Amino acid sequence: MTLYLTYTGDPPTAVESPEHEVPWTYALGQNYPNPFNPSTTISYTLAKATHATLTISDLLGRRIATLVDELKPAGFHVMLWNASGLPSGVYFLRMSADRFVETRKLILAK
Repeated sequence: MTLYLTYTGDPPTAVESPEHEVPWTYALGQNYPNPFNPSTTISYTLAKATHATLTISDLLGRRIATLVDELKPAGFHVMLWNASGLPSGVYFLRMSADRFVETRKLILAK
């Protein structure tokens, strides 16, 4: 989220950017909380409308879940992942959209 400073004669104050602002880049945020039990929040941004894929894999590279696999609009996206059926351990979240690919490490601690 971008913050803008406005000056009205008083000390400057921070103002949040408009919700409809479109990001200029693709990004995959770190999940939070991390470590988590059993749910975690995942955020990502898309610079333009595109087919996006978010998958969860275990340490051996086996795909555990596909969270997103569809055309998504440009903008900021947030989702909740519930891993209550999985054992404690390290998992990897991978996002791909256009030519952008990024991976984050998630820790499920029960």
